[in-house]
Amino acid sequence: MSALRLEVFDTASAADGSVQPLVEAAAVEEAKVASFEQGYSAGWDDAVAAQQGDQGRIRADLARNLQSLSFTFQDARSHVLHSIKPLILEMVNRLLPEVARESLAPTVLEAVMPMAEELADAPMILVLNPAVRGQIEDLLSQATGLPMVVEEEPTMPDGQVYIRFGASETKVDLGQVTTDIAIAVRAFFNLNS
Repeated sequence: MSALRLEVFDTASAADGSVQPLVEAAAVEEAKVASFEQGYSAGWDDAVAAQQGDQGRIRADLARNLQSLSFTFQDARSHVLHSIKPLILEMVNRLLPEVARESLAPTVLEAVMPMAEELADAPMILVLNPAVRGQIEDLLSQATGLPMVVEEEPTMPDGQVYIRFGASETKVDLGQVTTDIAIAVRAFFNLNS
């Protein structure tokens, strides 16, 4: 049996019997380079598309995680505010009035000192509730040594004092300050509920 001969397709036989290539070697080389470039370009495009897809997925995951974290923070904040609300309101209702009552005399002294420097000869007139007379009178007489006239007004709230030097008058109203703070605290919790 004779060896099997396969037909060669890259050459052709000429009329004179010589073998001639069907395609020039340079053209074959150019076709190989063009095929390589086309394959390389397609691979590059696939890699860029895959990278963009990965970046898009990463961005979406990050946005989803940040949104989840934001909700978690808001939930935690709301829970903490809801938990401390009774404590803060109780402090405002019970502790703040007591603190205001104890700081009334020092606050009156603080308001009197600038006026006392200007009008050292004029008597100071204090209009106040009789319940706070003792603590205010003691502190002012010790600290200033100014002559004082105290006028008791039983209808005035405990945290309110009018200080008069001649024609000028100053009002100290810690009761109103306490009320304003309590309203602000309640409004804060009502806003965040």
